[in-house]
Amino acid sequence: MSDPDPLAVIAQLPGVPEAVDEARQAVDRLYRHRVLRRASPAVSTESSLRGARASAALEGVDVPLDVLRRDEAHDPLVQGALRASAETGRLGATWRTAPRQVLARLHAVSAAGLVPQEGLGRPRTSDEAPDLLGLGPAPGAADTAARMENLFGLLERPTKAPAIVLSAVVHAELAVLRPFGAADGVVARAAGRLTLVEHGLDPKSLVAVEVGHLELPYADALRAYLDGSPEGVAAWVQHCASAVTLGVREATAICEAMQRG
Repeated sequence: MSDPDPLAVIAQLPGVPEAVDEARQAVDRLYRHRVLRRASPAVSTESSLRGARASAALEGVDVPLDVLRRDEAHDPLVQGALRASAETGRLGATWRTAPRQVLARLHAVSAAGLVPQEGLGRPRTSDEAPDLLGLGPAPGAADTAARMENLFGLLERPTKAPAIVLSAVVHAELAVLRPFGAADGVVARAAGRLTLVEHGLDPKSLVAVEVGHLELPYADALRAYLDGSPEGVAAWVQHCASAVTLGVREATAICEAMQRG
């Protein structure tokens, strides 16, 4: 008998199907916006910029958008978030087949300037990891490596779960495990967005989902996931679905601004 699909089980937790369906409908409405007939690449570029800014802000470095546009943000974490955002567009085809390679690359671009060159793209060997969100101690290096293997297994096997559920689990595991020991939050959010793109919810990468995470109680939602209970996991997935809905609102605002010229 084949193994059960654990993501499909999560997808049926109370409150999850409704939240996922609401987010999917919001994305569908966004994709019908008339501006996207001619300007979807420009919307995607602006969404990526806003997403990178929000991702850096979640790490504690909040830089105004106009500073980013003038290329005047020199903080290495902000630069790393911008590079990770740009890199996701080049890594999509590899994500399903070689997730280890993709995460190593995302870390290499995210953490440049934060860790020595030899540490880029390499899992941490220390049992310690920074706790910027107040989540508590990270698992030790050995436990983290084992859980990462489980995550890669989830990514490489077929699932009937919606993309939002898979993205939520990928995002949360990377955020709580902190497998690299630097810029893990940036990597987690980039991988979460990449999952939404490559698993069909947002193939043009229009949704500024990171903006949604910034507007919501992000750390509280991750702490609920860490609780490990069905209710806690469901609360995190619902949070991620809400972040998608808010990210759609941000992308729609981009579309409206372009329509006004």
